[in-house]
Amino acid sequence: MGDTTKEDVSGYNRKVVGKKRRAYFFRKWTKIDVMRVSSVGTVHFLCLLAPFYFKWEALLFGVILAFLTSLCITFSYHRNLTHRSFKLPKWLEYSFAYFALFALQGHPIDWVSTHRFHHQFTDSDRDPHSPMEGFWFSHVFWIFDTSYIREKCGGRDNVMDLKQQWFYRFLRNTIGLHIMTFWTLVYLWGGLPYLTCGIGAGGAIGYNGTWLINSACHIWGSRAWNTKDTSRNIWWLGPFTMGESWHNNHHAFEASARHGLEWYQVDLTWYLISFFQALGLATDVKLPSEAQKRKLAFPR
Repeated sequence: MGDTTKEDVSGYNRKVVGKKRRAYFFRKWTKIDVMRVSSVGTVHFLCLLAPFYFKWEALLFGVILAFLTSLCITFSYHRNLTHRSFKLPKWLEYSFAYFALFALQGHPIDWVSTHRFHHQFTDSDRDPHSPMEGFWFSHVFWIFDTSYIREKCGGRDNVMDLKQQWFYRFLRNTIGLHIMTFWTLVYLWGGLPYLTCGIGAGGAIGYNGTWLINSACHIWGSRAWNTKDTSRNIWWLGPFTMGESWHNNHHAFEASARHGLEWYQVDLTWYLISFFQALGLATDVKLPSEAQKRKLAFPR
């Protein structure tokens, strides 16, 4: 089949490769694919068990865990490491990157590489989680097909800045040990209620909050900036995603440390960055200039 062109919901014509849709399930699964689906499956299975071992204090632990680890993902993996929107002292950078591990979204080298590919190939057939391949693919199924990501994007040669640092290589090689140690400590502390309501419910909340950015924020919502992609702002997701759902803002100004560009756009990650900036610990904080805003503003 040849290439076709179709108009997406942004009004832009996009080149879509006319190829057979890749099978989600009936294909070759790599060892990493199996490990990933096992991790995600275990978290959601524990979440389903939560009503049978329910305790309010365990659920509160899960909500707090989801909040803190998700904030570490957005603050560290995303805005600090992927986009270099600000700089931190190494001891603080490494601390946030370490605690982000417990969001169960992988180690920094893998996460950052995938997200950089997403911005490089947004909405094309090389986008790791392209919304053009369907809601469920962009939401979750892409995670379990590492061969497909390599086929589309190539090797992880876009994160040499992280690969050259011993700490990130250490996390890549030992992530399983840290996660299992943490889960064991949670179980020894609170038993099955904390494992199901904490790790299970908390993990499921954190997972789907992040996944909605890749799926929903490329389908529904509003567009404040004239970007040539399907990115959207979804206001009501802002508090639950630490400000990441101002996704059209983000795609317009990728390097910006602030995604909620207006005072009323809730962006918890930006508030944390501002706090560290006030302490003198976050430096070289990047924000869009007025000239950049004018360039991407819609005609009045």
